[in-house]
Amino acid sequence: MVGSGNQCSHNYPPALNASSGVGNGHAQVIGGLNSYVSSFSSSLFAIILISDVFGWMIIHSIYLIFVVAGYEAPKLRKLADKVAAAGYYVVVPDVLHGDPYNPENKDRPLQVWLKDHEAAKAFEEVKPIVDTLKHKGMHKIGAAGFCWGGKVVALLAQNDEYIQAGVLLHPSAVTEDDIEGVKVPLAILGAENDSVTPPKLVKKFEKILQSKPEVYSFVKIFCGVAHGWTIRYDENDAFAVKAAEEAHQDMLAWFKKYIK
Repeated sequence: MVGSGNQCSHNYPPALNASSGVGNGHAQVIGGLNSYVSSFSSSLFAIILISDVFGWMIIHSIYLIFVVAGYEAPKLRKLADKVAAAGYYVVVPDVLHGDPYNPENKDRPLQVWLKDHEAAKAFEEVKPIVDTLKHKGMHKIGAAGFCWGGKVVALLAQNDEYIQAGVLLHPSAVTEDDIEGVKVPLAILGAENDSVTPPKLVKKFEKILQSKPEVYSFVKIFCGVAHGWTIRYDENDAFAVKAAEEAHQDMLAWFKKYIK
């Protein structure tokens, strides 16, 4: 069952209620991985957020200071706090093992870095987190993936024993075969100006989902934004902030519908 927006659209929502700080959660080892955890008191519903190639951790090094300042790594932690404030136990695992992509390192271009950080490997590493959350008594688990992390969530969404709903936000490396295998409610939020996963490919994903009436889905393409807009936006750009907030609200609405 598919709900679809126009080719691209904006419907600005009110901002999610949460602190604007760097992060109100805490670091904790979950399922064997260092993780950022932000939780609503006594929640029995969990959300796993899988980062893009820049990760979320602040490591004491000159490079990471650059990443945090230049690529706004704290935004994912702040988003985790927003989702937690809506009533969820939120986990952001460091599936990059403290080794985010460094665009300044010309000796290790993205394609080389990706060989050390395959999404399939991260998918396997997230499984123990799912098990840990189940042992904590979580009734349902959802997952959202950003860019690189979208591939991880697409793989998780192929088995309802792992997650019960997923959201892909400007995903990368996701294939039509990945979408063919989806078995849980899935939302895909794409960008109009995305050369990584362009609207044409997102529409192909939509058609595949439309052919699966047993799988609830929602596909939306956002106007005037580029790859990474939901967590790599300029806070001084009102349009960029509103577009990111709209995507965050769409993601949360999906979880409120299926992770409850």
